[in-house]
Amino acid sequence: MAAYLIRRLWQMVPTLGGVVLLVFFLFKAFGGDPAEVLGGLNASPEQIAAIRQSLGLDQPVWVQLWRFVEQIVTFDWGRSWATNEAVSHLFATRLPATLTVMGPILVLDVLLALPIAMWVAYRRGSLSDRALMVVTTVALSISLLVYVIVGQYLFGFQLGWFPVQGWSDSLWTNLVTYAPLPVLLAVMVGLAPQTRLYRSFLLDELGHDYVRTARAKGMGEGVVLFRHVLRNALIPILTNIGLQLPGIFVGSFLIEVFFSIPGLGREVLLAVNRSDFPVIQAVTIYLAALTMAVNLLTDLAYTVVDPRVVLR
Repeated sequence: MAAYLIRRLWQMVPTLGGVVLLVFFLFKAFGGDPAEVLGGLNASPEQIAAIRQSLGLDQPVWVQLWRFVEQIVTFDWGRSWATNEAVSHLFATRLPATLTVMGPILVLDVLLALPIAMWVAYRRGSLSDRALMVVTTVALSISLLVYVIVGQYLFGFQLGWFPVQGWSDSLWTNLVTYAPLPVLLAVMVGLAPQTRLYRSFLLDELGHDYVRTARAKGMGEGVVLFRHVLRNALIPILTNIGLQLPGIFVGSFLIEVFFSIPGLGREVLLAVNRSDFPVIQAVTIYLAALTMAVNLLTDLAYTVVDPRVVLR
């Protein structure tokens, strides 16, 4: 295990290095001149030159690349060009709001989709199974924007159950007052594809020989499903959950904008609109690092759910 972990961590270094090079040169080639972005349309050539010097853009490319790597390692990206706020402080203050909303979404997606998928897999081919597949297919064809508009109108304006927008400094207030509506709507969007996917994983395992053997020994369908099928189906399920984890930050972009949540996702969209390069670059690099870390943790989790998996 230790040797595998060291090798995987070592393999992450060139991968992350490739991401760093790609981000650096893409912004150099297509991001425009940062000095002109900061200076504005009315800036004189002298002002543009002064800004370039202050940002180190008059240095050779390899010097700028080394400075870029230092920013990644030290978590010091300077200040936002739009708000003059330290990027590190921006991360520290915006990330909790994102996790407050996206964490429950991820947990509820799994806790709700998996039991439903097991139930329809147990009743495969029945009217309930077919009806649920029709419902999930229809739900898959509806855009997130439709859910948001209808949900805000129904639960916010008509029924008055939840506030449509707002946020506070209290975690408990956010969880019980402001987060339930966006969490509810996001779970409604994600429940259909997750249920169909988990159902397919379970049905694939139900067709194997060990299931027929367990039934031949007199085991009930529920015992077969929970004790044997679920354990073997957890490998692809964990893989899907691992893929979802980085996606909670990408999915937070629209949720936070629609509900005015002061999270990292909304800040990234604002940074894109403002051409705020330090914020965009920092989020891109750290999201790539998070994806690689989650993939590693998922591989390690395989050995927990299935002792037959040996990491070499």
